[in-house]
Amino acid sequence: MSVIEIVIIAVISFAAFLLGWIASSALGKKGIVAARQKAKKIIEEAQGEIEDAKKEKLIEAEEEIFQKRQNLEEEYRNRKNAIKNLETELNTKENNLDRKADLISKKERDIFLQQREIKNRENQLNVRQLKLEKLLSEENERLERISGLTGEQAKKILMDNMIETARKEAAGTVYKIMDDARKEARAKAKNVIISAMEQTATDHAVESTVAIVSLPSDDMKGRIIGREGRNIRSFEIVTGIDVIVDDTPEAVILSGYDPYRRELARITMEKLVSDGRIHPGRIEETYEKTVQEMHEYLTELGEQALIETGVHGLHSDLINLLGKLRFRTSYGQNVLQHSKEVAMIAGIMAAELGLDDHMAKRAGILHDIGRSTDRHSEGSHCQIGYEIAKKYGENPIVLNAIQSHHGEAEPISPISILVQIANDISRSRPGARREVIENFVRRMQSMEEIAEACEGVKAAYAIQAGKEVRVIVDHEKISDANSFQLVKDIAQRIQSEIEYPGQVKVTAIREFRSIDFA
Repeated sequence: MSVIEIVIIAVISFAAFLLGWIASSALGKKGIVAARQKAKKIIEEAQGEIEDAKKEKLIEAEEEIFQKRQNLEEEYRNRKNAIKNLETELNTKENNLDRKADLISKKERDIFLQQREIKNRENQLNVRQLKLEKLLSEENERLERISGLTGEQAKKILMDNMIETARKEAAGTVYKIMDDARKEARAKAKNVIISAMEQTATDHAVESTVAIVSLPSDDMKGRIIGREGRNIRSFEIVTGIDVIVDDTPEAVILSGYDPYRRELARITMEKLVSDGRIHPGRIEETYEKTVQEMHEYLTELGEQALIETGVHGLHSDLINLLGKLRFRTSYGQNVLQHSKEVAMIAGIMAAELGLDDHMAKRAGILHDIGRSTDRHSEGSHCQIGYEIAKKYGENPIVLNAIQSHHGEAEPISPISILVQIANDISRSRPGARREVIENFVRRMQSMEEIAEACEGVKAAYAIQAGKEVRVIVDHEKISDANSFQLVKDIAQRIQSEIEYPGQVKVTAIREFRSIDFA
Protein backbone atom coordinates (compact mmCIF):
# COMPACT_ATOMS: atom_id res chain seq x y z
CA MET A 1 0.00 0.00 0.00
CA SER A 2 1.30 3.47 -0.93
CA VAL A 3 1.68 6.44 1.35
CA ILE A 4 -1.11 8.24 -0.47
CA GLU A 5 -3.46 5.41 0.12
CA ILE A 6 -2.43 5.33 3.73
CA VAL A 7 -3.03 9.08 4.04
CA ILE A 8 -6.36 8.80 2.26
CA ILE A 9 -7.37 5.99 4.58
CA ALA A 10 -6.25 8.00 7.61
CA VAL A 11 -8.14 11.06 6.41
CA ILE A 12 -11.23 8.99 5.79
CA SER A 13 -10.89 7.37 9.19
CA PHE A 14 -10.47 10.70 10.90
CA ALA A 15 -13.41 12.12 8.99
CA ALA A 16 -15.48 9.11 9.99
CA PHE A 17 -14.37 9.47 13.57
CA LEU A 18 -15.20 13.16 13.52
CA LEU A 19 -18.59 12.54 11.98
CA GLY A 20 -19.23 9.79 14.52
CA TRP A 21 -18.22 12.06 17.39
CA ILE A 22 -20.44 14.88 16.11
CA ALA A 23 -23.36 12.49 15.68
CA SER A 24 -22.79 11.02 19.14
CA SER A 25 -22.73 14.49 20.72
CA ALA A 26 -25.99 15.42 18.99
CA LEU A 27 -27.70 12.22 20.16
CA GLY A 28 -26.40 12.75 23.69
CA LYS A 29 -27.85 16.22 23.89
CA LYS A 30 -31.24 14.92 22.63
CA GLY A 31 -31.19 12.17 25.29
CA ILE A 32 -30.43 14.66 28.05
CA VAL A 33 -33.28 16.90 26.91
CA ALA A 34 -35.65 13.93 26.76
CA ALA A 35 -34.50 12.76 30.18
CA ARG A 36 -35.02 16.22 31.60
CA GLN A 37 -38.53 16.38 30.10
CA LYS A 38 -39.32 12.91 31.43
CA ALA A 39 -38.03 13.86 34.87
CA LYS A 40 -40.07 17.04 34.81
CA LYS A 41 -43.16 15.03 33.81
CA ILE A 42 -42.53 12.51 36.61
CA ILE A 43 -42.13 15.36 39.10
CA GLU A 44 -45.38 16.98 37.90
CA GLU A 45 -47.24 13.65 38.13
CA ALA A 46 -45.80 13.07 41.61
CA GLN A 47 -46.89 16.53 42.67
CA GLY A 48 -50.40 15.84 41.26
CA GLU A 49 -50.57 12.56 43.15
CA ILE A 50 -49.37 14.32 46.29
CA GLU A 51 -52.08 16.97 45.85
CA ASP A 52 -54.74 14.25 45.30
CA ALA A 53 -53.53 12.32 48.33
CA LYS A 54 -53.51 15.51 50.34
CA LYS A 55 -57.08 16.33 49.28
CA GLU A 56 -58.18 12.75 50.05
CA LYS A 57 -56.60 12.90 53.51
CA LEU A 58 -58.25 16.28 54.13
CA ILE A 59 -61.63 14.83 53.14
CA GLU A 60 -61.07 11.82 55.41
CA ALA A 61 -60.02 14.13 58.24
CA GLU A 62 -63.13 16.27 57.71
CA GLU A 63 -65.36 13.17 57.71
CA GLU A 64 -63.71 11.89 60.87
CA ILE A 65 -64.12 15.30 62.51
CA PHE A 66 -67.80 15.38 61.42
CA GLN A 67 -68.40 11.87 62.81
CA LYS A 68 -66.73 12.73 66.09
CA ARG A 69 -68.79 15.90 66.25
CA GLN A 70 -71.97 13.87 65.65
CA ASN A 71 -70.95 11.40 68.38
CA LEU A 72 -70.18 14.24 70.77
CA GLU A 73 -73.50 15.91 69.98
CA GLU A 74 -75.34 12.61 70.50
CA GLU A 75 -73.54 12.07 73.79
CA TYR A 76 -74.37 15.63 74.77
CA ARG A 77 -78.05 15.09 73.95
CA ASN A 78 -78.13 11.82 75.92
CA ARG A 79 -76.49 13.45 78.92
CA LYS A 80 -78.85 16.40 78.60
CA ASN A 81 -81.86 14.02 78.55
CA ALA A 82 -80.45 12.11 81.50
CA ILE A 83 -79.98 15.34 83.41
CA LYS A 84 -83.52 16.38 82.45
CA ASN A 85 -84.88 13.04 83.69
CA LEU A 86 -82.92 13.45 86.91
CA GLU A 87 -84.34 16.93 87.30
CA THR A 88 -87.88 15.57 86.77
CA GLU A 89 -87.25 12.83 89.31
CA LEU A 90 -85.80 15.33 91.75
CA ASN A 91 -88.80 17.62 91.25
CA THR A 92 -91.13 14.68 91.94
CA LYS A 93 -89.23 13.76 95.07
CA GLU A 94 -89.19 17.40 96.10
CA ASN A 95 -92.98 17.58 95.66
CA ASN A 96 -93.38 14.42 97.72
CA LEU A 97 -91.11 15.85 100.38
CA ASP A 98 -93.13 19.08 100.35
CA ARG A 99 -96.32 17.11 100.79
CA LYS A 100 -94.85 15.14 103.68
CA ALA A 101 -93.48 18.34 105.16
CA ASP A 102 -96.97 19.85 104.98
CA LEU A 103 -98.38 16.81 106.75
CA ILE A 104 -95.70 17.06 109.43
CA SER A 105 -96.35 20.77 109.81
CA LYS A 106 -100.07 20.10 110.16
CA LYS A 107 -99.44 17.47 112.81
CA GLU A 108 -97.03 19.79 114.62
CA ARG A 109 -99.69 22.52 114.62
CA ASP A 110 -102.24 20.07 116.00
CA ILE A 111 -99.82 18.97 118.72
CA PHE A 112 -98.99 22.58 119.53
CA LEU A 113 -102.70 23.45 119.86
CA GLN A 114 -103.28 20.42 122.05
CA GLN A 115 -100.31 21.34 124.27
CA ARG A 116 -101.57 24.91 124.54
CA GLU A 117 -105.03 23.65 125.47
CA ILE A 118 -103.54 21.36 128.12
CA LYS A 119 -101.49 24.23 129.48
CA ASN A 120 -104.60 26.44 129.69
CA ARG A 121 -106.41 23.71 131.56
CA GLU A 122 -103.47 23.38 133.93
CA ASN A 123 -103.61 27.12 134.58
CA GLN A 124 -107.35 26.84 135.27
CA LEU A 125 -106.66 24.00 137.69
CA ASN A 126 -104.01 26.10 139.43
CA VAL A 127 -106.48 28.99 139.80
CA ARG A 128 -109.06 26.61 141.21
CA GLN A 129 -106.47 25.22 143.56
CA LEU A 130 -105.69 28.67 144.88
CA LYS A 131 -109.40 29.35 145.40
CA LEU A 132 -109.74 26.05 147.25
CA GLU A 133 -106.81 26.86 149.49
CA LYS A 134 -108.32 30.25 150.32
CA LEU A 135 -111.72 28.71 151.05
CA LEU A 136 -110.15 26.04 153.18
CA SER A 137 -108.22 28.63 155.14
CA GLU A 138 -111.39 30.57 155.83
CA GLU A 139 -113.16 27.33 156.74
CA ASN A 140 -110.40 26.46 159.16
CA GLU A 141 -110.73 29.77 160.97
CA ARG A 142 -114.52 29.44 161.10
CA LEU A 143 -114.34 25.91 162.42
CA GLU A 144 -111.84 26.88 165.06
CA ARG A 145 -114.13 29.65 166.30
CA ILE A 146 -117.35 27.67 166.17
CA SER A 147 -116.28 24.21 167.22
CA GLY A 148 -113.46 25.05 169.53
CA LEU A 149 -111.41 22.28 167.97
CA THR A 150 -107.66 22.23 168.16
CA GLY A 151 -105.61 23.23 165.18
CA GLU A 152 -104.53 19.65 164.49
CA GLN A 153 -108.10 18.38 164.63
CA ALA A 154 -109.38 21.15 162.42
CA LYS A 155 -106.45 20.63 160.10
CA LYS A 156 -107.29 16.96 159.76
CA ILE A 157 -110.95 17.70 159.01
CA LEU A 158 -109.99 20.35 156.50
CA MET A 159 -107.47 18.06 154.83
CA ASP A 160 -110.06 15.34 154.45
CA ASN A 161 -112.49 17.83 152.90
CA MET A 162 -109.81 19.19 150.62
CA ILE A 163 -108.70 15.73 149.45
CA GLU A 164 -112.26 14.62 148.71
CA THR A 165 -113.07 17.84 146.87
CA ALA A 166 -109.86 17.73 144.85
CA ARG A 167 -110.50 14.10 143.97
CA LYS A 168 -113.94 14.92 142.59
CA GLU A 169 -112.63 17.91 140.66
CA ALA A 170 -109.77 15.89 139.20
CA ALA A 171 -112.08 13.04 138.20
CA GLY A 172 -114.42 15.44 136.44
CA THR A 173 -111.54 17.14 134.63
CA VAL A 174 -110.01 13.83 133.53
CA TYR A 175 -113.39 12.63 132.22
CA LYS A 176 -113.85 15.86 130.25
CA ILE A 177 -110.37 15.64 128.75
CA MET A 178 -110.92 12.00 127.71
CA ASP A 179 -114.34 12.79 126.27
CA ASP A 180 -112.94 15.69 124.25
CA ALA A 181 -110.10 13.45 123.00
CA ARG A 182 -112.58 10.79 121.88
CA LYS A 183 -114.69 13.34 120.01
CA GLU A 184 -111.61 14.80 118.33
CA ALA A 185 -110.37 11.32 117.35
CA ARG A 186 -113.76 10.44 115.84
CA ALA A 187 -113.82 13.68 113.86
CA LYS A 188 -110.30 13.10 112.50
CA ALA A 189 -111.11 9.47 111.64
CA LYS A 190 -114.22 10.57 109.74
CA ASN A 191 -112.21 13.15 107.81
CA VAL A 192 -109.59 10.56 106.84
CA ILE A 193 -112.21 8.04 105.69
CA ILE A 194 -114.24 10.62 103.76
CA SER A 195 -111.09 11.90 102.05
CA ALA A 196 -110.14 8.35 101.03
CA MET A 197 -113.64 7.66 99.68
CA GLU A 198 -113.70 10.90 97.68
CA GLN A 199 -110.37 10.11 96.02
CA THR A 200 -111.36 6.57 95.02
CA ALA A 201 -114.81 7.15 93.52
CA THR A 202 -115.33 4.50 90.83
CA ASP A 203 -118.11 3.36 88.57
CA HIS A 204 -120.35 0.55 89.76
CA ALA A 205 -119.82 -2.71 87.85
CA VAL A 206 -123.00 -4.48 86.81
CA GLU A 207 -122.45 -8.24 86.42
CA SER A 208 -124.58 -10.26 84.05
CA THR A 209 -125.19 -13.97 83.53
CA VAL A 210 -125.29 -13.79 79.72
CA ALA A 211 -122.90 -12.86 76.92
CA ILE A 212 -123.85 -11.92 73.36
CA VAL A 213 -121.76 -13.08 70.38
CA SER A 214 -122.27 -11.18 67.12
CA LEU A 215 -122.55 -13.17 63.89
CA PRO A 216 -121.71 -12.06 60.34
CA SER A 217 -125.13 -13.29 59.18
CA ASP A 218 -128.06 -15.38 60.34
CA ASP A 219 -126.82 -18.27 58.15
CA MET A 220 -124.09 -18.83 60.76
CA LYS A 221 -126.76 -19.93 63.27
CA GLY A 222 -127.30 -23.09 61.21
CA ARG A 223 -123.60 -23.94 61.38
CA ILE A 224 -123.57 -23.35 65.14
CA ILE A 225 -126.53 -25.70 65.61
CA GLY A 226 -125.14 -28.33 63.22
CA ARG A 227 -126.80 -31.39 61.79
CA GLU A 228 -129.46 -32.56 64.25
CA GLY A 229 -127.98 -30.15 66.80
CA ARG A 230 -124.66 -32.01 67.24
CA ASN A 231 -122.51 -28.84 67.15
CA ILE A 232 -124.49 -26.92 69.76
CA ARG A 233 -124.67 -29.99 72.04
CA SER A 234 -120.92 -30.52 71.73
CA PHE A 235 -120.27 -26.83 72.51
CA GLU A 236 -122.48 -26.95 75.61
CA ILE A 237 -120.84 -30.18 76.84
CA VAL A 238 -117.28 -28.86 76.36
CA THR A 239 -117.83 -25.38 77.82
CA GLY A 240 -120.65 -25.98 80.31
CA ILE A 241 -122.45 -22.90 78.98
CA ASP A 242 -125.97 -22.82 77.56
CA VAL A 243 -126.26 -21.53 73.95
CA ILE A 244 -129.49 -19.69 73.15
CA VAL A 245 -130.30 -19.33 69.45
CA ASP A 246 -133.42 -17.17 69.14
CA ASP A 247 -134.84 -14.51 66.81
CA THR A 248 -132.18 -11.97 67.74
CA PRO A 249 -130.72 -10.88 64.39
CA GLU A 250 -127.08 -11.83 63.74
CA ALA A 251 -126.38 -12.85 67.35
CA VAL A 252 -126.46 -15.80 69.73
CA ILE A 253 -126.64 -15.63 73.52
CA LEU A 254 -124.37 -17.57 75.90
CA SER A 255 -125.94 -18.10 79.31
CA GLY A 256 -124.09 -19.26 82.45
CA TYR A 257 -123.62 -18.13 86.02
CA ASP A 258 -119.82 -18.62 86.10
CA PRO A 259 -118.17 -15.49 84.54
CA TYR A 260 -114.85 -17.28 83.91
CA ARG A 261 -116.49 -20.22 82.17
CA ARG A 262 -118.78 -17.85 80.23
CA GLU A 263 -115.80 -15.79 79.02
CA LEU A 264 -114.02 -18.94 77.80
CA ALA A 265 -117.18 -19.92 75.92
CA ARG A 266 -117.56 -16.44 74.40
CA ILE A 267 -113.97 -16.36 73.09
CA THR A 268 -114.29 -19.92 71.76
CA MET A 269 -117.52 -19.08 69.95
CA GLU A 270 -116.03 -15.93 68.40
CA LYS A 271 -113.04 -17.92 67.12
CA LEU A 272 -115.28 -20.60 65.64
CA VAL A 273 -117.48 -18.00 63.95
CA SER A 274 -114.44 -16.19 62.55
CA ASP A 275 -112.90 -19.44 61.28
CA GLY A 276 -116.16 -20.77 59.82
CA ARG A 277 -115.27 -24.43 60.49
CA ILE A 278 -117.64 -25.62 63.20
CA HIS A 279 -117.78 -29.31 64.15
CA PRO A 280 -117.29 -31.22 67.44
CA GLY A 281 -113.58 -31.87 66.94
CA ARG A 282 -112.89 -28.24 66.00
CA ILE A 283 -114.92 -27.05 69.03
CA GLU A 284 -112.79 -29.07 71.46
CA GLU A 285 -109.52 -27.99 69.82
CA THR A 286 -110.50 -24.29 69.87
CA TYR A 287 -111.65 -24.49 73.48
CA GLU A 288 -108.33 -26.01 74.59
CA LYS A 289 -106.39 -23.24 72.83
CA THR A 290 -108.63 -20.62 74.42
CA VAL A 291 -107.93 -22.04 77.90
CA GLN A 292 -104.18 -21.69 77.24
CA GLU A 293 -104.54 -18.13 75.93
CA MET A 294 -106.72 -17.18 78.91
CA HIS A 295 -103.76 -17.80 81.23
CA GLU A 296 -101.80 -15.02 79.48
CA TYR A 297 -104.87 -12.75 79.52
CA LEU A 298 -105.27 -13.24 83.28
CA THR A 299 -101.64 -12.24 83.78
CA GLU A 300 -102.23 -9.06 81.75
CA LEU A 301 -105.28 -8.22 83.88
CA GLY A 302 -103.26 -8.73 87.07
CA GLU A 303 -100.39 -6.58 85.84
CA GLN A 304 -102.81 -3.81 84.82
CA ALA A 305 -104.37 -3.87 88.31
CA LEU A 306 -100.91 -3.55 89.89
CA ILE A 307 -100.07 -0.60 87.64
CA GLU A 308 -103.33 1.16 88.55
CA THR A 309 -102.75 0.71 92.28
CA GLY A 310 -98.99 1.32 92.27
CA VAL A 311 -98.13 -2.10 93.75
CA HIS A 312 -95.05 -3.94 92.49
CA GLY A 313 -92.88 -6.95 93.22
CA LEU A 314 -95.62 -9.63 93.28
CA HIS A 315 -94.86 -13.21 92.29
CA SER A 316 -96.02 -14.14 88.77
CA ASP A 317 -98.43 -16.78 90.12
CA LEU A 318 -100.01 -14.20 92.43
CA ILE A 319 -100.40 -11.83 89.47
CA ASN A 320 -102.22 -14.53 87.51
CA LEU A 321 -104.52 -15.30 90.45
CA LEU A 322 -105.17 -11.57 90.83
CA GLY A 323 -106.25 -11.38 87.18
CA LYS A 324 -108.61 -14.32 87.75
CA LEU A 325 -110.52 -12.17 90.26
CA ARG A 326 -111.88 -10.31 87.19
CA PHE A 327 -114.16 -13.32 86.73
CA ARG A 328 -115.22 -13.66 90.35
CA THR A 329 -118.10 -11.84 92.02
CA SER A 330 -119.26 -11.34 95.60
CA TYR A 331 -122.95 -10.42 95.87
CA GLY A 332 -122.76 -9.15 92.30
CA GLN A 333 -119.65 -7.01 92.96
CA ASN A 334 -116.60 -7.70 90.78
CA VAL A 335 -113.87 -8.92 93.12
CA LEU A 336 -110.94 -7.48 91.11
CA GLN A 337 -112.54 -4.03 91.06
CA HIS A 338 -113.33 -4.40 94.76
CA SER A 339 -109.68 -5.35 95.51
CA LYS A 340 -108.39 -2.30 93.63
CA GLU A 341 -110.78 -0.05 95.57
CA VAL A 342 -109.67 -1.54 98.90
CA ALA A 343 -106.00 -1.06 97.95
CA MET A 344 -106.50 2.60 97.00
CA ILE A 345 -108.65 3.45 100.05
CA ALA A 346 -106.28 1.69 102.47
CA GLY A 347 -103.25 3.38 100.86
CA ILE A 348 -104.78 6.86 101.10
CA MET A 349 -105.79 6.38 104.74
CA ALA A 350 -102.33 5.02 105.59
CA ALA A 351 -100.69 8.05 103.98
CA GLU A 352 -102.99 10.41 105.90
CA LEU A 353 -102.04 8.67 109.16
CA GLY A 354 -98.30 8.59 108.43
CA LEU A 355 -98.18 4.79 107.94
CA ASP A 356 -96.62 2.74 105.13
CA ASP A 357 -99.06 3.38 102.27
CA HIS A 358 -97.26 0.93 99.94
CA MET A 359 -97.70 -1.89 102.44
CA ALA A 360 -101.36 -0.92 102.89
CA LYS A 361 -101.95 -1.02 99.12
CA ARG A 362 -100.23 -4.40 98.86
CA ALA A 363 -102.38 -5.84 101.66
CA GLY A 364 -105.51 -4.31 100.11
CA ILE A 365 -104.95 -5.68 96.60
CA LEU A 366 -104.30 -9.19 98.00
CA HIS A 367 -106.93 -9.31 100.76
CA ASP A 368 -109.42 -11.33 98.64
CA ILE A 369 -106.86 -13.41 96.69
CA GLY A 370 -108.41 -16.53 98.23
CA ARG A 371 -111.51 -16.01 96.09
CA SER A 372 -109.49 -16.73 92.92
CA THR A 373 -109.35 -20.48 93.66
CA ASP A 374 -112.10 -22.85 92.64
CA ARG A 375 -114.98 -23.65 94.92
CA HIS A 376 -113.61 -27.10 95.82
CA SER A 377 -110.88 -25.61 98.04
CA GLU A 378 -111.49 -26.18 101.74
CA GLY A 379 -111.72 -23.31 104.20
CA SER A 380 -112.82 -19.69 104.02
CA HIS A 381 -111.40 -17.38 101.38
CA CYS A 382 -109.49 -15.57 104.16
CA GLN A 383 -107.66 -18.73 105.20
CA ILE A 384 -107.12 -19.85 101.59
CA GLY A 385 -105.72 -16.41 100.69
CA TYR A 386 -103.46 -16.50 103.76
CA GLU A 387 -102.01 -19.87 102.71
CA ILE A 388 -101.48 -18.71 99.10
CA ALA A 389 -99.74 -15.46 100.10
CA LYS A 390 -97.63 -17.29 102.68
CA LYS A 391 -96.53 -19.78 100.02
CA TYR A 392 -95.09 -16.93 97.94
CA GLY A 393 -93.32 -15.23 100.88
CA GLU A 394 -95.50 -12.20 101.48
CA ASN A 395 -94.84 -9.87 104.42
CA PRO A 396 -96.36 -10.96 107.81
CA ILE A 397 -98.36 -7.71 107.91
CA VAL A 398 -99.92 -8.56 104.53
CA LEU A 399 -100.64 -12.11 105.69
CA ASN A 400 -102.33 -10.84 108.85
CA ALA A 401 -104.43 -8.34 106.87
CA ILE A 402 -105.63 -11.13 104.55
CA GLN A 403 -106.47 -13.44 107.46
CA SER A 404 -108.11 -10.83 109.69
CA HIS A 405 -110.16 -8.67 107.31
CA HIS A 406 -113.31 -10.65 108.24
CA GLY A 407 -112.39 -11.06 111.93
CA GLU A 408 -110.99 -14.60 111.62
CA ALA A 409 -107.73 -13.49 113.29
CA GLU A 410 -106.61 -10.66 115.57
CA PRO A 411 -105.00 -7.67 113.79
CA ILE A 412 -101.30 -7.24 114.60
CA SER A 413 -100.85 -3.94 112.76
CA PRO A 414 -102.80 -0.73 112.09
CA ILE A 415 -102.60 -1.63 108.39
CA SER A 416 -104.75 -4.74 109.03
CA ILE A 417 -107.39 -2.51 110.61
CA LEU A 418 -107.21 -0.09 107.66
CA VAL A 419 -107.77 -2.99 105.25
CA GLN A 420 -110.84 -4.01 107.29
CA ILE A 421 -112.20 -0.47 107.10
CA ALA A 422 -111.43 -0.13 103.37
CA ASN A 423 -113.11 -3.49 102.71
CA ASP A 424 -116.25 -2.37 104.56
CA ILE A 425 -116.27 0.94 102.68
CA SER A 426 -115.97 -0.73 99.27
CA ARG A 427 -118.59 -3.41 99.84
CA SER A 428 -121.02 -1.10 101.66
CA ARG A 429 -121.15 1.76 99.17
CA PRO A 430 -124.55 2.17 97.46
CA GLY A 431 -125.03 -0.15 94.50
CA ALA A 432 -121.83 -2.09 95.08
CA ARG A 433 -123.48 -5.41 95.83
CA ARG A 434 -126.61 -7.26 94.84
CA GLU A 435 -127.65 -10.14 97.05
CA VAL A 436 -130.10 -11.58 94.50
CA ILE A 437 -127.44 -12.51 91.91
CA GLU A 438 -125.22 -13.92 94.66
CA ASN A 439 -127.99 -16.24 95.87
CA PHE A 440 -128.57 -17.35 92.29
CA VAL A 441 -124.85 -18.12 91.80
CA ARG A 442 -124.72 -20.06 95.06
CA ARG A 443 -127.72 -22.15 93.99
CA MET A 444 -126.01 -22.97 90.67
CA GLN A 445 -122.78 -23.91 92.45
CA SER A 446 -124.63 -26.10 94.94
CA MET A 447 -126.34 -28.01 92.12
CA GLU A 448 -123.01 -28.67 90.41
CA GLU A 449 -121.35 -29.70 93.68
CA ILE A 450 -124.11 -32.23 94.43
CA ALA A 451 -123.69 -33.79 90.98
CA GLU A 452 -119.88 -33.79 91.05
CA ALA A 453 -119.87 -35.48 94.48
CA CYS A 454 -121.36 -38.64 92.94
CA GLU A 455 -118.98 -41.41 91.94
CA GLY A 456 -118.25 -41.70 88.23
CA VAL A 457 -119.12 -38.08 87.40
CA LYS A 458 -116.43 -36.29 85.37
CA ALA A 459 -118.08 -32.85 85.21
CA ALA A 460 -121.41 -31.16 85.93
CA TYR A 461 -122.84 -27.93 84.53
CA ALA A 462 -125.90 -26.01 85.72
CA ILE A 463 -127.49 -24.46 82.62
CA GLN A 464 -130.80 -22.96 81.48
CA ALA A 465 -130.71 -20.54 84.46
CA GLY A 466 -130.72 -23.47 86.87
CA LYS A 467 -133.52 -25.33 85.12
CA GLU A 468 -131.19 -28.14 84.01
CA VAL A 469 -128.10 -29.87 85.40
CA ARG A 470 -126.09 -31.58 82.68
CA VAL A 471 -123.85 -34.38 84.04
CA ILE A 472 -120.90 -35.83 82.07
CA VAL A 473 -120.17 -39.36 83.33
CA ASP A 474 -117.20 -41.70 82.89
CA HIS A 475 -118.30 -44.51 80.56
CA GLU A 476 -115.90 -46.94 82.25
CA LYS A 477 -117.44 -46.42 85.70
CA ILE A 478 -121.10 -45.77 84.86
CA SER A 479 -123.13 -48.02 82.58
CA ASP A 480 -126.26 -47.03 80.70
CA ALA A 481 -128.40 -48.73 83.34
CA ASN A 482 -126.56 -47.07 86.22
CA SER A 483 -126.92 -43.64 84.64
CA PHE A 484 -130.71 -43.77 85.22
CA GLN A 485 -130.19 -44.37 88.94
CA LEU A 486 -127.49 -41.67 89.03
CA VAL A 487 -129.76 -38.89 87.70
CA LYS A 488 -132.50 -40.03 90.08
CA ASP A 489 -130.17 -39.79 93.09
CA ILE A 490 -128.93 -36.35 92.02
CA ALA A 491 -132.47 -35.08 91.50
CA GLN A 492 -133.52 -36.31 94.96
CA ARG A 493 -130.54 -34.61 96.64
CA ILE A 494 -131.21 -31.34 94.79
CA GLN A 495 -134.87 -31.50 95.81
CA SER A 496 -134.04 -32.11 99.49
CA GLU A 497 -131.08 -29.76 99.91
CA ILE A 498 -131.75 -26.74 97.67
CA GLU A 499 -134.62 -24.29 97.46
CA TYR A 500 -135.48 -23.32 93.86
CA PRO A 501 -138.48 -22.23 91.80
CA GLY A 502 -140.14 -24.64 89.36
CA GLN A 503 -138.42 -27.87 88.29
CA VAL A 504 -134.79 -28.90 87.69
CA LYS A 505 -134.01 -31.36 84.89
CA VAL A 506 -131.02 -33.66 85.45
CA THR A 507 -129.45 -35.05 82.26
CA ALA A 508 -126.63 -37.63 82.25
CA ILE A 509 -124.44 -37.85 79.14
CA ARG A 510 -122.41 -41.02 78.66
CA GLU A 511 -120.10 -40.99 75.67
CA PHE A 512 -117.68 -43.67 74.46
CA ARG A 513 -114.77 -42.66 72.22
CA SER A 514 -112.37 -44.83 70.27
CA ILE A 515 -109.14 -43.07 69.36
CA ASP A 516 -106.19 -44.31 67.28
CA PHE A 517 -103.34 -42.74 65.36
CA ALA A 518 -102.09 -43.66 61.86
